[in-house]
Amino acid sequence: MAGDLDRDLDRDLDVVLFGASGFVGRLTAEHLAAHAPAGTRIALAGRSRERLAAVARDLGPRAADWPLLVADAADESSLRRLAESTHVVVSTVGPYLRHGLPLVQACARAGTHYADLTGEVLFVRRSIDAADETARASGARIVHSCGFDSVPSDLAVLLAHEWARAHDAGPLASATLEVLSARGGFSGGTVDSLRLQLDTARRDEDARRLVGDPYALSSDRAAEPDLGPQRDAFRPHRRAATGDWVAPFVMASYNTRVVRRSNALLDHAYGPRLRYAEVMAFSGRAAALKAGAVTGVLAGLTGLLAVGPVRPLLDRLLPAPGTGPSERTRSTGRFRLRVDARTESGRRVAVTVAAQGDPGYAATAVMLGQSALSLALDGDRLPDRAGVLTPATGIGTALADRLRDRGFTLDVEA
Repeated sequence: MAGDLDRDLDRDLDVVLFGASGFVGRLTAEHLAAHAPAGTRIALAGRSRERLAAVARDLGPRAADWPLLVADAADESSLRRLAESTHVVVSTVGPYLRHGLPLVQACARAGTHYADLTGEVLFVRRSIDAADETARASGARIVHSCGFDSVPSDLAVLLAHEWARAHDAGPLASATLEVLSARGGFSGGTVDSLRLQLDTARRDEDARRLVGDPYALSSDRAAEPDLGPQRDAFRPHRRAATGDWVAPFVMASYNTRVVRRSNALLDHAYGPRLRYAEVMAFSGRAAALKAGAVTGVLAGLTGLLAVGPVRPLLDRLLPAPGTGPSERTRSTGRFRLRVDARTESGRRVAVTVAAQGDPGYAATAVMLGQSALSLALDGDRLPDRAGVLTPATGIGTALADRLRDRGFTLDVEA
């Protein structure tokens, strides 16, 4: 399968970073220049050779010999050449719903592994429908969502499952991710992706229905259990068992679909009736106020982006595409989350994932860069699986080990 294909392919490059001159692309290039093993064959790709050359100069001696490849997301012939030149393409060119599918298809046809940062349900659904069968046949691993969307969520549930299996604790019955702390900024690209998905869902009833489906990314929708409502948005409330307050988590409506897809791709090994949710958790005297404020900001931003007449004003206030948080914000950011899981036998396991650095940018560049290196270099340590995959099913515990080596916390406690 995929591992055999890696050995048989004769490619000039190991990793091509597409979109290297963009905001997150530059951060990922910096990570690869600093941490890729000596001898790793890396190239920078994008629309402008001049901008790529400027990135390479800023990276210093480690990148002096990296090839610069000119390719355009709208030019299928350039994407085909890109995909055929390397073992792995890593893409930071979004919104993926607008720009991403041709590159995914090129990689699927070429048998080239692929990783990106998408948090867009509609794009991943289109990728599954258009490229999964082709990628399975070619041996390509198309691994979406290799940043803060959705590596912490996906790996935490995978590690909880691995613990339960190793201790004969039975399938997981429930798992809830709690964001305990998060500090960082957001970029114009993130806003642009959210805006595009909202616009598409507003115009298209089928897209709107898909975005609301908890199993929107399932490999076999009819095989999923009927567990009743599984809402991602709710009013903030106090939990009687713990006394803390919880609020909706902005990424829950995407991450939960990714975790459920992982479970489906693994033949529901996590648990055939697993309930999975994500929340923000607050404790202390101001917990209720914080939970209410987070809920209000999330509802307000989503509502305003959906109102046409307000959009021009909001666009002037929000970051523009290609921009992002300052270096100080990126370096002082952090995140800490915990997945609290219970098995059908009543056993409890908790998995904590934490890291320093702005979660959406500094930490995400590490997650994406290490995902690309794992796909390129880890060979038989990767799951023997091809197709349109998730971080847990396409890279798995090899990525967890790499992130620990880069200072991430991924701790399992029972």
